[in-house]
Amino acid sequence: MINPCCFLSLMWNVYNKHMSYCEFVNNLVEGGEKECHRVYHNHFYGFPIDDDNELFERLVLEINQAGLSWETILKKQEGFKQAYDNFDIAVVAAYTEKDIERLLNDASIIRNKLKINAAIYNANVILNLQKEFGSFKSWLDINHPNSKDEWVKLFKKIFKFTGGEIVNEFLMSTGYLSGAHDEDCPILEKIKSQNPAWMRNR
Repeated sequence: MINPCCFLSLMWNVYNKHMSYCEFVNNLVEGGEKECHRVYHNHFYGFPIDDDNELFERLVLEINQAGLSWETILKKQEGFKQAYDNFDIAVVAAYTEKDIERLLNDASIIRNKLKINAAIYNANVILNLQKEFGSFKSWLDINHPNSKDEWVKLFKKIFKFTGGEIVNEFLMSTGYLSGAHDEDCPILEKIKSQNPAWMRNR
């Protein structure tokens, strides 16, 4: 069954309109140049995340994917980690103009000033959420469950560069909204064993 919400890869959407992400991954050549999709699909997409820095990383990656393919982001993920100090929220929140200039000249990431500024701004937002709620994850848990529209409205109120599809993919990829995998995808059972937030809606 096609998942109409999947926004993972513009390349995939354009050339594989009749495939879900799960079907796309299952049709990949083993060990091919698109193997990054299989790794992400099988081990990360839809799995709950407890660590705030990892949640921040996913949010930054989803923001940077806007207008690009998810494959581009996956292939640059290690570059992002190095450039953004392993997504240490406190470190990124303290970035200066010198850091922004450094990032704008780093070919291993997406060199978009709006997206870079959003990462720094959002890191500061998360620091404030940590002070008030204990952690970014706690804030997400407190506001769960919400509909996609409610989540988008909430994210837009406090974060930058968080449009509907970015928020939707961030929440699906971290287990707060359902729909990351087809019902017959074997990875879905692994995710269910970890009791993602969307299962607690019921």
